Amino acid sequence: MMGKAHLIISTGVTLSVMGLAGVPVTLPAAAVAVVSSLLPDIDEPNSILVRTAIPTGLLRLLQLSLVAGALFIYFYGSAYAPWNLALGGLIAVVSFLPGRTLRHIVMFMIGLGLVQFGHSFSPWSTIAGCVLMICSLVSHRGLTHSLYAVAGWGGLLYFGTQNITGGESLWIAGGLSYALHLAADTLTNRGIRPLPPLKFRIKLKLMSTGTKWGNMVETVCMVLTFVLLWYVFIAVR
Repeated sequence: MMGKAHLIISTGVTLSVMGLAGVPVTLPAAAVAVVSSLLPDIDEPNSILVRTAIPTGLLRLLQLSLVAGALFIYFYGSAYAPWNLALGGLIAVVSFLPGRTLRHIVMFMIGLGLVQFGHSFSPWSTIAGCVLMICSLVSHRGLTHSLYAVAGWGGLLYFGTQNITGGESLWIAGGLSYALHLAADTLTNRGIRPLPPLKFRIKLKLMSTGTKWGNMVETVCMVLTFVLLWYVFIAVR
């Protein structure tokens, strides 16, 4: 499914289930549900979450900085010729890589920075950094679309919110929204592999993303989600 559909369906169904189950639906819980609905696609550089965190404007700025750095090394590193030419050329080549690849590089560098320096700010920085580096290297719908990822994200939220008021709402919202993203992807022709490296794949083949039929299925699911939200938070009040 597309990112917008995941955002609406996973978040809406999560908040509705919480409301029906009597779990407090707070603003922080809703925010966690929103992020978690998009988080499985962090391994896709053109996903909503990654494009929001690393916008195209930032990539253009990075490209200009790399070109400027390559020119500086070339002109002011002549004393180290021909190594200045080789290094400058390498940096210039990186600056012209596709946006998808550049976003992966930025993700990896941010993750590396969190691993190296983030632990002094938060003990969770090392975990976050490792996740970013791994996600920048794996293929789409791989590890992030597995039951391991659901358990890992839910567990991280559970233990990280133990001393926070309303923490129960946060880890329930995050874990459920993440799991619903994966459940929605099982409707597609590609499906998901819930337990890699096992090749077993869950795919119901009800839709193909980007096709007319696929768009229709997404629209129906989103409409049903809005109906569910209306019923839980308005009709039964």
